[in-house]
Amino acid sequence: MATAATTWHGMNLPSNQPPPPAKPQLTPEERRARQADQLVPMRLRMAINYELDRRGITTPKAIGAALGMPRDEAVKLMTRQYLREGDVALLEALAARLGVQAPGL
Repeated sequence: MATAATTWHGMNLPSNQPPPPAKPQLTPEERRARQADQLVPMRLRMAINYELDRRGITTPKAIGAALGMPRDEAVKLMTRQYLREGDVALLEALAARLGVQAPGL
């Protein structure tokens, strides 16, 4: 009969199974690279929003028209918290369309 080990969650694991592997830690270089990658879309959005505001374009309908996108898609792109594949390229294209460049890029 196998005995069970109690984990900190209070769950029982069979004693013949090893504990799950520890989550690998990022190196400082990897952490900096990840942070830099996360800053790119934020800077692009800020530059686009600044240019739209400078031009007096503030309503969702006008923003969609200025970006050449349907209103709902433009609003979602400019406000979503989690990136989807292709968002950075789309933001770069929109910034180029408006003639702006995000600082630090």
